[in-house]
Amino acid sequence: MSTEEHDAPRAVIVISSHVARGSVGNRAAVFALETLGFPVWAVPTVILPWHPGHGRATRIVPPLDQFRALMADLERAPWLGEVGAVLSGYLGEGGQADAVASLVGAVKAKTPDAVYICDPVTGDSGGLYVPETTANAMRDRLMPIADIATPNRYELEWMAGAPLPDLKAVMAAALHAGPSTMLVTSAPAMMAGGTGNLLLNGNQALLAEHRLIDKPPNGLGDLTAAVYLARILSGQPAIKALQSTTAAVYEILARTAKRGGDELQLETDAQSLSHPMATVQLRHLLHPGRDKRA
Repeated sequence: MSTEEHDAPRAVIVISSHVARGSVGNRAAVFALETLGFPVWAVPTVILPWHPGHGRATRIVPPLDQFRALMADLERAPWLGEVGAVLSGYLGEGGQADAVASLVGAVKAKTPDAVYICDPVTGDSGGLYVPETTANAMRDRLMPIADIATPNRYELEWMAGAPLPDLKAVMAAALHAGPSTMLVTSAPAMMAGGTGNLLLNGNQALLAEHRLIDKPPNGLGDLTAAVYLARILSGQPAIKALQSTTAAVYEILARTAKRGGDELQLETDAQSLSHPMATVQLRHLLHPGRDKRA
């Protein structure tokens, strides 16, 4: 194998929603990953004209037998060895989780060091916006096999079955959620008027904070998961990946908000993905499992 082939970016399979208009789900994740140099295999779990937050609209969910058949085709694709990561997000129905898990297993069988990142897109501060059966499938079928998970604070609360009013509670819940690395978005911040991304792995608890922007466009979680994955696949250590991911997403959000956009304007601010200029506050926190390991 040549050096060029050895160093070539690994493909990422992204499994999430597809909207005709907007920058959420696959539209956000695929754009970010390809902009950062990673080939993408994109699988839609549901097709919508726009994000449901903009109003009711047609929702097309592929029949489960057809979705399973497509995923099985990918499992036996002759190019499966190109794949170095799988990112799953919003599911159209709970039954899709088994097919996602099967594909993750096939990728890891072919490439044992492949990364699976689960973004359990199920709800926000208003509660669940998917059926409970779908949320259960993500929690019980996909979270246990993930290397990295990127729930928002409210999704983690639902999985934990309890409110998470402060950082201590969020860290405790993240520690017991299953994946070895947890990146919790919308985490409580220590700075006034801020919000944070909390990263917890086996030996680090890190918090990246920035100013809270009211009524942000949808898609921030999708974008965060994709950018963080790209950073990790590029070999960045967790601390740098967290800081640069948070800076990139915040910068795009702030610029979109300044223009009054109702969707993240990724195409306008693509340079922010690779070279963010925004400043974020990074804090090292006491790891909740440190006392137990002592």
